[in-house]
Amino acid sequence: MNWNDFAPWGRRVADWAQEYHQTVGDKPVRARTRPGEVLNALPAAPPEGGEDMEAIFADFENIVMPGITHWQHPRFFAYFNSNAAAPSVLAEFLVSAISPQCMLWQTSPAATEMETRMMDWLRQALGLPDPFAGVIQDSASSATLAAVLTMREKALNWKGNSEGLPGQTPLRVYASSEVHTSIDRAIWIAGIGQDNLIRVPIKGEWRGMDPQALENAIQSDLDAGLKPAGLILCVGGTGTGATDPVRECLAVAKKYGLYTHIDAAWAGSAMICPEFRHYWEGVEEADSIVFNPHKWLGAQFDCSAHFVRDPEDLVKTLAISPEYLKTHGAEGIINYSEWSIPLGRRFRALKLWFLIRAYGLEGLRERLRNHVAWSQKLHDKLAAHPDFEIVTKPMWSLWTFRFVPNSSTGLDVLNQNLVNEINDDGRIYLTQTRVDGALVIRFQTGQFETTEDDVMMAYDVITEIAERLTQ
Repeated sequence: MNWNDFAPWGRRVADWAQEYHQTVGDKPVRARTRPGEVLNALPAAPPEGGEDMEAIFADFENIVMPGITHWQHPRFFAYFNSNAAAPSVLAEFLVSAISPQCMLWQTSPAATEMETRMMDWLRQALGLPDPFAGVIQDSASSATLAAVLTMREKALNWKGNSEGLPGQTPLRVYASSEVHTSIDRAIWIAGIGQDNLIRVPIKGEWRGMDPQALENAIQSDLDAGLKPAGLILCVGGTGTGATDPVRECLAVAKKYGLYTHIDAAWAGSAMICPEFRHYWEGVEEADSIVFNPHKWLGAQFDCSAHFVRDPEDLVKTLAISPEYLKTHGAEGIINYSEWSIPLGRRFRALKLWFLIRAYGLEGLRERLRNHVAWSQKLHDKLAAHPDFEIVTKPMWSLWTFRFVPNSSTGLDVLNQNLVNEINDDGRIYLTQTRVDGALVIRFQTGQFETTEDDVMMAYDVITEIAERLTQ
C-alpha cells in the first residue's frame, strides 16, 4: 500500500468506525473466543511479500473483532470504561498521520505548548489552585511511579539516584488496603520494597484511611529508626470507590514532612462537577495528583493527567539532559520528557483540545451527572429486591451488591456463578471484587454513550439470571 491508496481506505475505516460505534450495543459485550483461538487463526510465519488491503481488512473483521471485548459498549459496566468519544478519535487519527515524537519542545513546539495549555484547562475545570502545574502521562501507573520516585528522592536528600538504596535507612510509604495495585508496583520498581508499604486501617462508609491510625504508624516507624517518606491516598478506589479523608490525612503527612500523592484515576473526572468536590476536600494541600481523562471524561486511551504542586521536585528526580537533548537558543521552554519516565512522548494533548472544545465543560458535566443519577436509580431498585443486599453504597456511579436468596449457603460460589452467567449471556458485563473477605459484585456506569435504558436493563438481566440459578 502507498499513500495514493490511503484516502479511499481512510474513508472506509472512518465509515466502519462510525457504524461500529452506532451498532456496538447490538453485540455481546464480552469477547466469546476461547484461549488460543485467535492465535491459531494467525499464520505462524510472517508473509514474504506484501498482501492486498482487502485481504488484511477482511481478516481484521473475521479474526480480530470476534476476540474484542467491547469497551465502547453502552452496557459495559465492568472495570472503569476506557472511553473513545468521537472528537478524541478524530484527534488520534490526525496524530497517527503526522506521528510526531514530542519528547522535547524543539521536536514539536505545538505539542509541548498545547500540553501546557490543556493541563491548565483541566486544572481550572477541577478547581485546583494556581500553584499546580500538569503533565500528561501515559497512565496513572506511570504518574504514581513518578510520585513514588520523587518521595524517595526527597526523603533521601536527593541521593537515591546517585548512591542507590543499599546502606540507606529503610523508607516507609503509607496507603490503605483499598489503593490500586499500581502502588505496589511503584514501590517495587522504586526499590523501596513491598515490606515497606504500610497498609493503614480503614473505617467508615467511604472505606477510607483512619487518620489516627496513620499517625500511629508513622510514629511507630520513627521510634523504630525507620524513615517515613510518603503518603498515597485513594479517591475512588477500583474495588468499591473507597475514598480517604483527604484533608485529615494530608494534615498528618504535613506534620511529619511526607511527600503526598493522590490517586484519583477514575473519580478525578467527576471533580469537574463542583457538587462532587467534597469527596476530596483539602486536595489543594497535596504534592501530586493524578486522574485519567481516558476513563470517565471521554478521551481516548492513553491520557493521564498528573498535577504537581512543585514541578521542580519532579524534574529534579527524573531529568537527565545529554547534549543531544539540549535546546540551544530558546529560553523559558518546558521539555515534558523531564517530567516523565519515558523519553519518548506522544502528542496526547490534541485529543483533549478536540474533546473539551467539542462538548464544553458543561456538556461533559451533564454526562457524568447522568451516569451518577442512573446508577443510583438502579441501586435503589435492586436494593428493594428481597434476594439482594447492597454491600457498599454508591460512590459516584460505583457500588457493590450480593445475591443472598434466603435458603442459600455458599454465597461466594453462588455470586461468582452469577457473574459468570451474566457475562456469558452477553447483554451486560460486570466484575466481582471482595469486601471484608466476601465476594461481591461491582456495578459502575461510565461509558460515554450509555443511556438510562441501558443502565436499567441491568436490573432485568441480573434478576432474571439470578432466578434461573436458584430454580
